[in-house]
Amino acid sequence: RDGALAGARDIIAESVSEHPEVRGELRDLFARRAVLVSRVVKKRQAEAAKFRDYFDWSETLSRAPSHRILAILRGGNEGVLRVHARPAEADALTRLRRRFLRGHGFATEQVDQALHDAYKRLLLPSLEREALKAAKARADEDAIRIFVTNLRELLMAAPFRNRRLLAIDPGFPTQGKGGREEAARVLRDLVRRFAPEAVAVGNGTGGRETETFTQDLSLDLPTIMVDESGASIYSASDVAREELPDHDLTVRGAVSIGRRLQDPLAELVKIDPKSIGVGQYQHDVDQTALKVALDDTVVSCVNAVGVDLNSASASLLAYVAGLGPTLAKNIVSWRNQHGAFRTRQELLGVPRLGRKAFEQAAGFLRIPDGSHPLDASGVHPERYAVVEAMAKDQGCSVADLLRDEERRSGIVLDRYLGEGVGRPTLEDIMEELARPGRDPRPAFEAFSFADVHAIGDLEPGMVLPGIVTNVTAFGAFVDIGVHQDGLVHVSQLADRYVKDPNEVVRVRQQVQVRVLQIDLERKRIGLSMKTTARATS
Repeated sequence: RDGALAGARDIIAESVSEHPEVRGELRDLFARRAVLVSRVVKKRQAEAAKFRDYFDWSETLSRAPSHRILAILRGGNEGVLRVHARPAEADALTRLRRRFLRGHGFATEQVDQALHDAYKRLLLPSLEREALKAAKARADEDAIRIFVTNLRELLMAAPFRNRRLLAIDPGFPTQGKGGREEAARVLRDLVRRFAPEAVAVGNGTGGRETETFTQDLSLDLPTIMVDESGASIYSASDVAREELPDHDLTVRGAVSIGRRLQDPLAELVKIDPKSIGVGQYQHDVDQTALKVALDDTVVSCVNAVGVDLNSASASLLAYVAGLGPTLAKNIVSWRNQHGAFRTRQELLGVPRLGRKAFEQAAGFLRIPDGSHPLDASGVHPERYAVVEAMAKDQGCSVADLLRDEERRSGIVLDRYLGEGVGRPTLEDIMEELARPGRDPRPAFEAFSFADVHAIGDLEPGMVLPGIVTNVTAFGAFVDIGVHQDGLVHVSQLADRYVKDPNEVVRVRQQVQVRVLQIDLERKRIGLSMKTTARATS
């Protein structure tokens, strides 16, 4: 009899667990009321220090922020946290009983046991996996959105363009008095020979010390600290070896530091976006979705700024719409063999670059001193005839039209409407004629840290200038020049309530912060931007 009853209960449990309406109702319960719980695995507590905040944690899963979900799931994947996400068992069983139990008696008791078994053995594990998977997908989406926003700000940071720089990778400190004297002699000689307009110093190990060293030399040049995240990865990359085959890693690193000050976009496209120090839990999110989003962002930024056809690297050209790595390399090879491009039309002579690729890419490629004045602008070659007609009607050349606002003001756009040329296209052309080849990035603003160089120099209450290096769902990290970024928690970003840190701060923004607390043991710095520590830009 017991065996028969057990078999009957198993059949009922299987039937209940496969009932689509039951799963739908319980899935909704998990979505609304599941509680995310994490507990430390006791025998692995020593190696779980970075998850200390989640040793005994619980919160409603639907309200958990993306960074916390990803952190807890990482701890679970590493085997140092036990992670669950489930509603109260009584709530789930109440729904099952309401649907299946009728009356009282022995049979009802057997069905009730089957419902318990169906829930705990069959429904709970699968629904919990579904709930965590859905929460992970939501967290991934938020994390990718944050990463994309940060990357865009970083790529579109102000360039220090067309400036001669003396770039220094401070990774290997100069030792002893003799070494410092020799370094001083070399730097002064380089300044005398090449007349740079600024000194670019990487902000890694030894960066602040190198900054002080160069300033003490009275070179009469500004010293600009440059975020060197990913520079070492570039130095050892195939791209770096191709670009600088006759130099070692340290020289390549210094070159990259200087270039990323001159043009952050052109240099940072050579590095995997996941290696440049922005975003949160980027190695935990869906890597395919992340790559697509980041690649789309880089393409968007490159095309918004435009690319100098005669100086751009293959890495930069590869992100121009219609090109890609192969055509980019072919363009560089053509340039090396034939010299600088004189017109955009010469692109059609590049191997494998056909008419379709030309149509997609040409408008984003610039030739500053080309044969045709519009080759330096964002006007597509297909629209040159329209501009030439405008110039003819104004009794001037295209070059005159670009220079003379009064002549442009006499243009009546409706005269040039035609097949494939609507008013929005004409308005875009007029905007481009007013600012040919315009760079949408902001103007460069110099920045200097305060006279603090190490975390031990900090005291609560200090108000310091800083640069935002990363924005996350829980706040912003700020470089204040002590080799350890401080955290402005979202609750400290402004005097008002802030839901999304991106409402208040952006990567590379210059801010004023107040030191709240210093944890020397854990190398953590708490900062505030409230009231007396507001953003300056």
